[in-house]
Amino acid sequence: MENTQKKLISKMKNTKIKQTIIKYLPQILLTVILLTGAFFRFFRINEYMTFLGDEGRDVLVVKRMLVDHKFTLLGPITSVGSMYMGPIYYYFMAPFLWLWHFDPVGPAIMVGLFSVGTIFVIYRLGSDFFHPAVGLTSSFLYAVSPLMITSGRSSWNPNVVPFFSVVLIYSLFQVITRKKYRWFILTGLALGVLLQLHYVTFLFLPIILVSLAMLRFKIPLVNYFMAVVALIISYSPFLLFELRHEFVNTQAVIRFVIQQNTSSQGSIIVQFFNVVNDVFIRLFWRLITINSAEITKIFIPFLFITLVIYFRNYLKSTADKLSFTLIMIWLITGVVSFGIYRGVIYDYYFGSLFAVPFILTGIMLYTLWRFSAVTKILSVLIFLSLNYFFLQKSPLLPTPNNLLANTKKIAEFVYKVKDDKPYNFALIAGKNSDHAYRYFLELWGPPPVVIENPVTDPTRKTVTNQLLVVCEEKVCQPEGHPLWEIAGFGRAKVIGDWNVVTARVFQLEHYNK
Repeated sequence: MENTQKKLISKMKNTKIKQTIIKYLPQILLTVILLTGAFFRFFRINEYMTFLGDEGRDVLVVKRMLVDHKFTLLGPITSVGSMYMGPIYYYFMAPFLWLWHFDPVGPAIMVGLFSVGTIFVIYRLGSDFFHPAVGLTSSFLYAVSPLMITSGRSSWNPNVVPFFSVVLIYSLFQVITRKKYRWFILTGLALGVLLQLHYVTFLFLPIILVSLAMLRFKIPLVNYFMAVVALIISYSPFLLFELRHEFVNTQAVIRFVIQQNTSSQGSIIVQFFNVVNDVFIRLFWRLITINSAEITKIFIPFLFITLVIYFRNYLKSTADKLSFTLIMIWLITGVVSFGIYRGVIYDYYFGSLFAVPFILTGIMLYTLWRFSAVTKILSVLIFLSLNYFFLQKSPLLPTPNNLLANTKKIAEFVYKVKDDKPYNFALIAGKNSDHAYRYFLELWGPPPVVIENPVTDPTRKTVTNQLLVVCEEKVCQPEGHPLWEIAGFGRAKVIGDWNVVTARVFQLEHYNK
C-alpha cells in the first residue's frame, strides 16, 4: 500500500513537471533563441565589425557632440542625390560611445542590442497574431540568418531600421486587429524615427495608408491627433532643420525622384515591373534561401501556395484574417514601392521589409506541420535545410577582418610619426574615406589640419610643413597624386615610407630645389 502511494505521488509530480515544462516551453525556447542571436552578434564583435569611412564619420560627429558640445540637427549624407538624413541615429549612438570611453565598439554593441530586440518583437508579432510556433520559427530563422547577423554587429544607421519597422508594424497590428487605438501613438513615434534613419523608409507611408483603408478610417480622431503629435515629436530634430532651411532636403528628395523618372530610358512600366520582380526575388533569396536564386524561384511559388492553404483552412476569425492581410500589405506595398526607384538597390535598402520573409516562412512551416503527416516531415526538412544553408554562410566562419584594430594601429603610427608638430593628412583608397583614421587622430590630440581652398586661405596657413599619407591601394605613389589633400599641399617629396599592418604610411615634406 505504501509503495503504491509513493508511485502515485511520484507519477503526480512527474505529470506536474511535464505540465509546467509544456506551459513555459515557448518562453524557454524564446530564451534559447535570444541567447543564440546574441551569441552570433556579440561574439568577437570588435574583430568582426565594420569600421570604415562611414562608421568613422559617425563616431567623429558624436565625439564632437560629447566633447566639443557641437550638437547637430543634420544626419549622415545619402550615397545618392546629395540629401541628408535626420540626426536621430547620432543621438542613439552617443550614450554607447560615452559608456565605452569613445571606443567605436560601443555603438556596434548598441546595434547588436537593437538586432536582438528585433528578434524578440518578431516573436511577439508571430506569436500574438498568428501562433506561438510561427513566432518561434520566424524569430529563430532571423536570429541565425547570415545577412541579419552581419547587419546586426556594425554601427550604421540602416542597421537599426528593422527594429523600428517591426515595432511600427506590431503597433499597427494592435490598432487594426484588436482595436487598441492607443498603440497608434507608438506607430507615429516609430515612423518619425524611421524617416530619419533612411529615405527608403518612406515606403511605410503607403503601407500605413493602405492598412488604415481597411478600417475605412474609423479610428477615433483623438488617436489620429495623438499619433501625428508623436510623429512630430520623434521627427522634430530633422523637422527643425528643415523649417530653418526652407525644407532643402525635402526639395532635394522630390527633385531626385522626379529626375529619376523623367530621365529614365525605355518604358517606365517595363522598368517598374522589372524592379519589382528583382526586389521580390532578392528579398527571399538574400534572407531565406541564400544558396541560389534558382531555388528562390521555386521556393516563392511553393510559399504562396502554402499561404493560400493557410488562409482558407486555418483562419476563422475576422481578426486572424486581418492579421494575414496586414502582413501581405506590408510585403506587397513595400516591394511595389521600390518600382519608382531607378538607382542601384542595395541589400540594406530592404531593412523595412527584413522581417516579412521570416514571418511568412514561419507561417508556411506551421501550415505544413498541421496539414498532414507527409507535409509535417516536409516542414522539418525545409526548416533543417534552411538552417544548414545559414550555417554554411555563417559570418563567423571567415577570419575576422579586424578593421577596427588595424585602423587604430595605423592611426597610432601616424600620430607617432607626426612628432607633436602640425601636419596635414590624406588617405589614398579606392572605396573608403579618411574619417575612420581622423576619428582617432582627433580623439588623441590636435587633429590634422584641413587644407583649405586658396580662395578662403590665400596665405596658405592651413598648409603645414609635413603631410602624412595612408595608402590602402596595392600601388602607392603619393608624389603628384591628384587627391586634393595631397595636391593642395603643393609639390612634395617622400621622406618616410613604412608598411603598417594592412597599409603603407608615407611622410612627405615640401620639395625644395
